[in-house]
Amino acid sequence: MSGNLYRLAAFTDDPSGGNPAGVWLGDALPEPAEMQRIAAEVGYSETAFIAGKDERRMVRYYSPEAEVSFCGHATVASGVLMGQLSGAGSYMLDTAVGEVMVTVNQVEGEWQASLVSVTPEFRPAEPELVEKVREMLGWRADELDLEIPPARAYAGAWHLVLACKEKARLERLEYDFEGLKALMLREGLTTLQLVWREGEDRFHARDPFPVGGVVEDPATGAAAAALGGYLRDAGLLQAPAQLMIRQGEAMGRPSRLQVDIPLSGGIVVTGQAVNLER
Repeated sequence: MSGNLYRLAAFTDDPSGGNPAGVWLGDALPEPAEMQRIAAEVGYSETAFIAGKDERRMVRYYSPEAEVSFCGHATVASGVLMGQLSGAGSYMLDTAVGEVMVTVNQVEGEWQASLVSVTPEFRPAEPELVEKVREMLGWRADELDLEIPPARAYAGAWHLVLACKEKARLERLEYDFEGLKALMLREGLTTLQLVWREGEDRFHARDPFPVGGVVEDPATGAAAAALGGYLRDAGLLQAPAQLMIRQGEAMGRPSRLQVDIPLSGGIVVTGQAVNLER
């Protein structure tokens, strides 16, 4: 299957920051086993495979270990690449979970992309699940910020949202990789969305991603969209609203994710992306 593979870093304007993603472009998608092989060879947390040359294209996402239903940072990287190659504008992506519109433009000479997630969902997290995850992370119960109750949140993939009271707690991340991976696979979770709320419109996040074979994701657009939808639909903020999420700093790959939360419908996640090697 012929195609071109590109590498970009999303949610940054610096190649040393953000979350690297592979983006494969071709006329038709490779077979699943071939996409999995390529994603493992690339080694980034996600590689997007995009088929087509028009304003509507098909996309699938693969981590080094498995297919993922939706990936935000690879979508932003893909949007910027499509803009560079085919021009600014809007592209409709047919993902495994539904249609995702990506709008691409240049702001002061820098490329950025905005995705509109599928309709988000949330439900309170089961106390038993929270207890197991908290123990695996080494978090004490009194370190949780219950003003943002633990929840399962979805905007194309399911994430467990856990908020802590202090930034120092978020800065310490150690966990049993295989144990947490097994638990998350059983529970259908893609990442943990661990957050500390610095202010009404500013969050810090860290996202363990063992189900993809990755200890931690430096920028997680799908989880950012899920968080935005949860905060709105649970009545934890007044929409419309805009949030800035800082992620990846503890990893040395600082990322900035802008999250726009409308009154209803999908959540908009915006970020820049820069080219790495082809």
